[in-house]
Amino acid sequence: MRHGNKNNHLGRTTSHRKAMLSNMATSLILHKRITTTLAKAKVLRGYIEPLLTKSKSDTTHSRRTVFSYLQDKDATTILFREIAEKIANRPGGYTRIIKLENRLGDNAEMAIIELVDYNTVYGVDTAAVTKKSTRRRGGSAKAKTAAPVAAEEAVVVEEAKEAPVAEAPAADAPETEEKGE
Repeated sequence: MRHGNKNNHLGRTTSHRKAMLSNMATSLILHKRITTTLAKAKVLRGYIEPLLTKSKSDTTHSRRTVFSYLQDKDATTILFREIAEKIANRPGGYTRIIKLENRLGDNAEMAIIELVDYNTVYGVDTAAVTKKSTRRRGGSAKAKTAAPVAAEEAVVVEEAKEAPVAEAPAADAPETEEKGE
């Protein structure tokens, strides 16, 4: 029976699985986004998120622990220098899995796994532009902004009424030009 054994072995031996996850985690750290099967992406998320959390505290012990998982000095350096700064105030959820179409050869479910803070497709800028619509009775923001505009238009109309009296000869000048043509 498999009580409590929740991890997906991906049809590989323990040594092969550890080496594969180490290589995939290194590639994710170096390239910030990789394409793989959905099953591998889900297992990789459980493998790399604790490493990203450990990289927040830059101590010798945490560096050695992360290096024992990654087995790559360059990836460990990038993780502790660049990535740890970006995820410093994030409480978790450092990776995002986006499903893709199935692979042509074997119809396997494919996915992109990426670091959330390094996305280029969508992010904070697009989320800040769109506003949530409200369903309250207080009126919309458009109506509130329209009221000051209407008041400004009233002031402009009053000024316009006074202006033609002072500029009556200037108003006749364009009419005479039109008659001359």
